[in-house]
Amino acid sequence: MADRIDLKVGFACNNHCHFCVQGDKRLKWGAKPVEELRKILEEGRPAAEALVFTGGEPTVRRDLPDLIAYARELGYKTIQIQSNGRMFAHKGFCKLVIEKGANEFSPALHGHTAALHDYLTDAPGAWSQTVQGIRNLKALGQYVLTNSVVTKSNFRHLPELAKLLTALGVDQFQFAFVHPTGTAGKEFSAVVPRMTMAAPYIMKGLKIGLDAGRRVTTEAVPYCILPGYEDCVVEKYIPRTAVFDAECTIADYTKYRHEEGKLKRDDCRNCKHDSECEGPWREYPERFGWEEFRPVRRAAAAKKARAAAR
Repeated sequence: MADRIDLKVGFACNNHCHFCVQGDKRLKWGAKPVEELRKILEEGRPAAEALVFTGGEPTVRRDLPDLIAYARELGYKTIQIQSNGRMFAHKGFCKLVIEKGANEFSPALHGHTAALHDYLTDAPGAWSQTVQGIRNLKALGQYVLTNSVVTKSNFRHLPELAKLLTALGVDQFQFAFVHPTGTAGKEFSAVVPRMTMAAPYIMKGLKIGLDAGRRVTTEAVPYCILPGYEDCVVEKYIPRTAVFDAECTIADYTKYRHEEGKLKRDDCRNCKHDSECEGPWREYPERFGWEEFRPVRRAAAAKKARAAAR
């Protein structure tokens, strides 16, 4: 049984991100009926204490506050809204969903400037709304953990983005390497950077967050790419999660990542981190190959650790 429910309430969205993993689901699937969502919440509660409302963009549903209230009534302890963050620019909306029971907020910010973020999301004005949303949530005393997708357009600016996020007072931020499926798969050449090129900027951004006392993580970046920042790899912290998607339910998201979503090669068995590392999303080595990924031998790992400590 899952410890957390990831509930995709529909696939409508007021952004049109170039890296969106949901692709054209917004054209195929409407909002899930409220009766179906309530049933999922009821059936998931005996095992799960944590819940994430996501999509698509969950805040475009007018009944989201009612769904949050029902989840709280059922006894979910952590109720997170995973969002592009634009609706949080309206402080009245923030107060409403907090009153109904939401207690974690995960807005997405993908650029340190409006020009970059609005380009990636194909939504003029989105950056200003999301930044204001983060300010509103922090002013209301909420826990804010942001997500930023690492793309070909923004990876060189991740340190600047990290500085902005720490200045905004977020509690936690994550750099998630783009998953090349959906729209990102169709625009692969335009949005997917080489991981070894992005890695130095990812690590610089992580260090800025760590130095500021923030919790920082990465997603879908193998251990061998992040020497000295292995504790920031988020996969080992993800709880057992059931994902309620459009056409299917993934009962165990960890199992899905290991068996279908991610990929490792035979030589990974020789790596110091083999037992924890999940490898990259499979689409990446299927396109670029394995040259960038090299097993970290135990002696090499100790040497790197000593160097990082100096």
